[in-house]
Amino acid sequence: MTNSDPDFDKKLAHLRDEIDEIDSDLVKLLQRRLSVTSKVGQLKSNVGKPIYDPTREASLFAKRRQQASDAGLSPDLIEDVLRRLMRDSYVSQDASGYRCVNPECKKVVVVGGKGQLGSVFVDLFQRSDYQVGIIEQDDWPNSEAILADAGLVIVAVPIRLTSMVIHHLNNLPEGCILADLTSIKESPLFEMKKVHAGPVVGLHPMFGPDVTGLIKQTIISCEGRYPEQYQWLLQQFEVWGANIYPVQAHEHDEAMSMVQVMRHFSTIAYGYHLMSEGADIEKLVAMSSPIYRLELIMVGRLFAQDPTLYADIIFANKENVGMMKRFAYRFLELLEDVSLDDKDAFVDMFNHVSDWFGDYAGDFLEESKSMLLKANELKKH
Repeated sequence: MTNSDPDFDKKLAHLRDEIDEIDSDLVKLLQRRLSVTSKVGQLKSNVGKPIYDPTREASLFAKRRQQASDAGLSPDLIEDVLRRLMRDSYVSQDASGYRCVNPECKKVVVVGGKGQLGSVFVDLFQRSDYQVGIIEQDDWPNSEAILADAGLVIVAVPIRLTSMVIHHLNNLPEGCILADLTSIKESPLFEMKKVHAGPVVGLHPMFGPDVTGLIKQTIISCEGRYPEQYQWLLQQFEVWGANIYPVQAHEHDEAMSMVQVMRHFSTIAYGYHLMSEGADIEKLVAMSSPIYRLELIMVGRLFAQDPTLYADIIFANKENVGMMKRFAYRFLELLEDVSLDDKDAFVDMFNHVSDWFGDYAGDFLEESKSMLLKANELKKH
């Protein structure tokens, strides 16, 4: 294409200089914003107020979206920018210390505190000025001394070791809280109440060890014994930014068989199938739309982690086998519709499931759009 404007290069350079100047101003504004949000985090920490304020966040989004619309800008763009800024500001606020909710607690002991998840909680308790002790395999000969004045003991070991470890904790101080972090709850709660007469609570952090903090993270809480005595612990989690979701242990385990066990198992089966079919991952990624790329990302992400972790989760409860068999049966049931070329039956099933999802289907569609855009932006060329 021929350039008909002799001053094109000069004009383009001038406009680019202007853009560079605006971008530089943006960096300065972002630095100023980060400085202020850090002060907000420190102020909240001093009084024990949670870093994350959902009401404030929703109000901010609404105001800025309206402002963007009035200015002729895309409200979605402004919200995306703000969400990214707020993620960074939460990290900066999270970098400061936290108020200690219960200074009366003499010591927190984390069994498995050097493990991936256990170390997350060791760090958080230390940043809140609790005295923290750790018990690893080589520390059991000295465990009596470590546990002697404990006000809270958290079991953060793999599922296959949880029961054995709990049975070593049969001589805790009477008022000590005993808690576990495993992804099943009925069995550990039963074992903990059997060995300890004091307060007991089952916890399931719904996040992995790669988190930088607990802001907007969920911790499921299952009542064990004397909940009034461990309320301070749940409050401490909230100060760290976590959302506490209370549920009965049997309800938790039933939900996890669908939310966690079945999804992990089906993802592993899909990855195994891709390998067995000799699929070319590079070509699959190159030809994938954002939604399929995101699915491949989630499959690949799982296989980049410790296989024992997933084996422990899937094999922990034999009742999960029935759930997975029912899933396999329904898979074959739908496959039969395809093999019989029965599109009407397939569409009828689809509509029934859509009705079951109700408004959530539309909500999830909207929520997924930003994730798909992000996946597409990160696509390697």
